[in-house]
Amino acid sequence: MSYAFLSALEDSGSVGPRTGWHPRYITLRDEADAVVAVAPVYAKTNSYGEYVFDHAWAQAFERAGGNYYPKLQVAVPFSPVPGPRLLVRAGVPYGALAAALEQLAEELDCSGAHVTFCTQAEYAALGEAGWLQRLGTQFHWENEGYGSFEDFLGALASRKRKAIKRERREAQAGLEFRALSGAELTPQVWRAFYKFYTSTVDRKWGGAYLTPEFFTLLGERLGESVVLMLAERDGRPIAGALNLRSRDVLYGRNWGSTEDVPFLHFELCYYQAIDYAIAHGMKRVEAGAQGEHKIQRGYLPRPIYSAHYIRHAGLRRAVGEFLEAERPEMEAAMAAMTAESPYKKE
Repeated sequence: MSYAFLSALEDSGSVGPRTGWHPRYITLRDEADAVVAVAPVYAKTNSYGEYVFDHAWAQAFERAGGNYYPKLQVAVPFSPVPGPRLLVRAGVPYGALAAALEQLAEELDCSGAHVTFCTQAEYAALGEAGWLQRLGTQFHWENEGYGSFEDFLGALASRKRKAIKRERREAQAGLEFRALSGAELTPQVWRAFYKFYTSTVDRKWGGAYLTPEFFTLLGERLGESVVLMLAERDGRPIAGALNLRSRDVLYGRNWGSTEDVPFLHFELCYYQAIDYAIAHGMKRVEAGAQGEHKIQRGYLPRPIYSAHYIRHAGLRRAVGEFLEAERPEMEAAMAAMTAESPYKKE
């Protein structure tokens, strides 16, 4: 949610007509014309790059003769990172931005507005404003004051500890690992990483939303917050994992490789991230969307929140009934996954 990140997306062409993310940033001003609230809003002509899936809603509405697109999306594009979405000055209620978003949806003839990966406080306030609420899950690693990776392993059940040690041995064989930030993010490094990024996109039959220029601008504008994990063989990069960091949280983003090395994905994206977080006294690693396989590697389920305003009464009622049924199912699923925790039982 930084200007540096959002502007890099727009200036590089990663958001815009090519990808169906049309910037419609919204501001509220008081009587003195001072800005009192802002939100990153995009008019969307598809549902890609969001990670909170509403494709079924769109298909159902369009089969019934409606137009689901365009819609408004309040989000950080291509980034399943929880955090504030509605930025307000002290004393300004979230409901003021909710009303403005409803008004904007009417003016632009959008089917509705969707605030995704928001905070729990925003989720509650939007629910009070009449928006539909959706509960999801991600997998986060929490630093319980570990002094080393070995300390973390010591908190795991013996069988899980041995499995991780074996994975790390196999992944690290013949490779060296580096974590790069700031001035270390040279054009050569970004060229290598872009190959890794597109290799993953190609493998998943997806679209490469992020352009090479985005990564260059990211390094220029937010380089000290970038943590790029590289795996090298004989000094040649063969894989990379892009992370962004705040003061105390490491956020896993994109990854890719040009060699098929057993367990290298786990090593670069999960274990190297834990190593880095421990070494830098960070409290949490958020490893991105989905992936129950993360549980056995120390990343446990945590709730994520989104809220949805839908203009059409019939669609709003149908989606509302679906979400009412989905929430307890999601809570039960998180409880079941937590029961599979690799940590020692008390």
